[in-house]
Amino acid sequence: MEIDISDADLAFEEEVLRNPYKLKGWLLYLDHKNTTPQALTIIYERALKSLPGSYKLWRNYLLHRTSLMKSKNPIYFQRDFDKTLVCFERALLLLHKMPQIWLMYIEFIKKQPDVTKVRRVCDRALRSLAVTQHEQVWRVYVKFAEKVGGKVAKRVYERVMQVWPERAKDFIEYCEQQEEWGWAARQLVQELNSSNPEQQQSMWMQLANILQRHAGELSDEPWDVEQVIRDGIRRFAGEKQAGALWTALAQWHIARGEIEQAQSVFEEAITQVRMVRDFAVVFDAYGEFLESVVTMEMERDIKEAISDTVENNMRTELRLVQLERLMDRRGLLANDVQLRQNSNSVQTWLKRVELWKQRSLDETRTFEKAVSVVDAHKATQGTMSDLWLAYAQEFSEIKEKRRVLNRAIEAPMGSVRELEEIYIKYVEAELKARNVDGALAVLAQATRPPTSSGPGAHAAFRVNFNDEKVAASKRIFKSQRLWSLLVDLNELQGAIAGVKSTYERMIELRIATPQTIVNYGAFLEEQGYFEDSFRAYERGIAAFGYPVAVEIWNVYLRKFVDRYGGSHIERARDLFEQALDKCPPKYARPIYVAYGMLEETYGRTRRALAVYERATKGVGPKERLLMYRFYAAKTASLVGLAQTRQVYERGVEELGDKEALQLALEFAQVERQLGEIDRSRALFAYAAQMADPQVSPQLWDRWHSFEVVHGNEDTFKEMLRIKRSVQAKFSTDAQLIAAAAATASASAVNSGKAEMETEQIATANPDELAIDDDDL
Repeated sequence: MEIDISDADLAFEEEVLRNPYKLKGWLLYLDHKNTTPQALTIIYERALKSLPGSYKLWRNYLLHRTSLMKSKNPIYFQRDFDKTLVCFERALLLLHKMPQIWLMYIEFIKKQPDVTKVRRVCDRALRSLAVTQHEQVWRVYVKFAEKVGGKVAKRVYERVMQVWPERAKDFIEYCEQQEEWGWAARQLVQELNSSNPEQQQSMWMQLANILQRHAGELSDEPWDVEQVIRDGIRRFAGEKQAGALWTALAQWHIARGEIEQAQSVFEEAITQVRMVRDFAVVFDAYGEFLESVVTMEMERDIKEAISDTVENNMRTELRLVQLERLMDRRGLLANDVQLRQNSNSVQTWLKRVELWKQRSLDETRTFEKAVSVVDAHKATQGTMSDLWLAYAQEFSEIKEKRRVLNRAIEAPMGSVRELEEIYIKYVEAELKARNVDGALAVLAQATRPPTSSGPGAHAAFRVNFNDEKVAASKRIFKSQRLWSLLVDLNELQGAIAGVKSTYERMIELRIATPQTIVNYGAFLEEQGYFEDSFRAYERGIAAFGYPVAVEIWNVYLRKFVDRYGGSHIERARDLFEQALDKCPPKYARPIYVAYGMLEETYGRTRRALAVYERATKGVGPKERLLMYRFYAAKTASLVGLAQTRQVYERGVEELGDKEALQLALEFAQVERQLGEIDRSRALFAYAAQMADPQVSPQLWDRWHSFEVVHGNEDTFKEMLRIKRSVQAKFSTDAQLIAAAAATASASAVNSGKAEMETEQIATANPDELAIDDDDL
């Protein structure tokens, strides 16, 4: 084959003839001669004879040859396609390690209808190329196999998954798209044996969906479908996938025509699932299954005209009974699921009891099972005591209630409050049966300390009622509610000795509260045991420290004064002194007031005023002003207004500026009432030194009103002069404080700037010498 060479081609011909092994000359010649396909083909062949290993020449040549075949049919132009294939084979003799050549070869040969040739080329490419380059070939190979389908696709995917197991998902998706459910199911089973647990959940659901929808197409699978599904059920017994897997297993048997086996699977499922959602899935599927079976039986009877036979009628009625029984059991079955999910749910057990009642069945077995299964420390939605009390409530006879409640007392409880509640309900049951002695016996049992011997014989007295580390049965004897109930029952029977012994025992066990002490004293007082009631108060004061003892002291002192009045004045004074001896100042004011009232009523006025004077020093700082006012008021009412001067003078001296200012204004008003205008004006002038006109204008307003009524022009000018001087004083103080703060802030800022400038200079010239003026 020859081509025409023009004058323009001579220069290129001479170049390639002079340098046949130079690639640039051939490329320039090809670019110049790009006129006809035939001419290019001849030049490419000549170039490849000189440079048979040039990748660039072969690639361009193959692109040229494949472009000529684009619009041609491989069947009608088989010869031309074969020539191109020969070119690819020639190229691969030396360039078999070039993946792009192989990819071009595969893309070209895919146009021919011979699947085997394509497969063989792909296989050759995989054998020739490095493993790191296989992914490029597999990508094209898999797409080709998916188009072909059938066993070719399966074989290709099997080979791919040997290298990249993660491509199994792609194969499964392909099988589902091609509706090859058997292949998809088998591949899912294989993946379930090799994949990690996190991926298995979705795969199990995918397998369950395939088995449910296409069970009929999978009936001839060689692997044991039931065993595989049951394995998944065991793995996800407590997960939400279990219901779908059970339903898939039943659908598998239904597709195989095994009705009885499917029903057995449903029955097993509703007794095994642990999630309410799974139960709903299984129950709905079971109900639909039974309905479809009944419908099928009826249709078959009508079709075969044998509906009047006894055997057929019995079979149909049996299916209907099974369906009705299933619907009737729904509540109990759902309750079973909730208990399997949480066997310590008290409300679920109580609901189960109600379900048994509705079915007119004995609920005693349910209660017995509940109290044996529920862990008292893990009980939810209720407590163990709720369960026992509900059990006892089922009986109307007191003997049966006693039997249950006695067992409840001995049973472990989650907290001492639960056992306390059981004892209280036990007592109420005995009282309802009009058995007060039985109720007292129950309380006596509950409040009896646990017996112990040896060095720790008194360890029970140190038991903390709220210590959860100690068993509830060993702490219940310190229950205040039970002791209070015992006191009330003894009072109801009129057993004074019993009430006293109960209160004494409470104090001894250190479970009495301040209210208990007050109640004990009030009870003894009602019975006429006044001295005993006073001793009870004293025991309470000794048992409780301050500030609780203050309240008991107040009750004790009031009761003592009400009882004896002034007949035991020395004893009363001694009690008040005892109360004030260790009383904190902030709680002492009521005792001082009561002490002063005692002296006013039954003692001497001088002693009363002395008590009030002590109170001004003995109360807390926040109450001293109030106590001085009270002391002044009592002094005025007892010995006259003029005697309050000493009280006010000492108060103004001892109190702080804010309180002293208020007391000084009251002192000025007293002097004004006594007609001592000059003394009142002097007090205003003294108090003015503590009153900033901008902060405390009330003093200046009252002084202004005072001068308007009692003053003259000179006194008014003096008031204004004092106001200006005080105002200047306070403003100067404020300015000094502000200036000091500003100076401190400015010095801090300046020192910071100086440090920064020093650092910057040192950084700019680290070798500079530091020379002070003193060094010059």
